[in-house]
Amino acid sequence: MIYELIIQNKEILKVPYGFMICLICAIIFFRTDRLFKISSHQGIRYFRNAFLFFSLAFLIRYVMGSPLLLPFAHENFFFIIKGALEFFFIMAGFFLLYSLIWKNIETPGSHFISSLFNPIILLFYLMTFLILAVDYIWQTYLLMFLSQIIVFVIASAISFNNYLNSPGGFPKFYFLAMILSLTTWILNAIAALFEWNQILIINISIINIIIFLLFLFGVIKFTKGV
Repeated sequence: MIYELIIQNKEILKVPYGFMICLICAIIFFRTDRLFKISSHQGIRYFRNAFLFFSLAFLIRYVMGSPLLLPFAHENFFFIIKGALEFFFIMAGFFLLYSLIWKNIETPGSHFISSLFNPIILLFYLMTFLILAVDYIWQTYLLMFLSQIIVFVIASAISFNNYLNSPGGFPKFYFLAMILSLTTWILNAIAALFEWNQILIINISIINIIIFLLFLFGVIKFTKGV
C-alpha cells in the first residue's frame, strides 16, 4: 500500500527528496570545512569535497532532472544532465575513497594549494571522463556502477580496518555508511538490469537517506564544539 502510494506520487516526491539530501550534504560540507580550517587535516579536506559533489549530483538527479521541468527543457538538456549526474556521483565516490588513502599516496612534504585541482585529483577526473565516454558509447550506466562498486569495496575494507584500530566514534559511522553505500550501488546495478524496478528504487532511496543521516550524525558528533 505504501509502495503503491509512493509510486503514484514519485515525480512529486523526487524534488523534496533531492532537496533533503542536498541539505544534509550542505550541513556536512560546511561543518567539515570549518573543521578543516581549524585542523588543516587533508583527509577532512577530501571528505568535505565528496559531499560537495554528492549535493550537486542529487540536485541534478532529483531537482534539475525532474520531469516537472520537461516542458521547459531543451532537447540537449537531458543529455547534459546524464553526463553531469555521472560525473558528480563518480567523483564523489573517488573523493570519499581518497580521503581514506591520501596518506599512502601524498609525500609528507607535498602541499597542494587546491584539493579540487591537483595532480592526483586530475587523474581521478581523467578516469571519470573515460568512464563517461565508455558509458556514452555503450548508452548505459554500466561502467559507472562497476567503478563505484569497486571504489566502495575498497573503501569498506579500509574503513573496517580503521574501525578495528579505533572502535566506536566516527570510524563506526564511516564503516556502516561505506557498507550501505556499497549495497546501494549493487542494488542500483541490479535495478538497471531489471529495467529500474520501482520497488527496488524506493528501497535504494530509503537506504540513501540512512547513509547520509549516518554521515551527518557522525560529523555532528565529531565536530561538536567546533
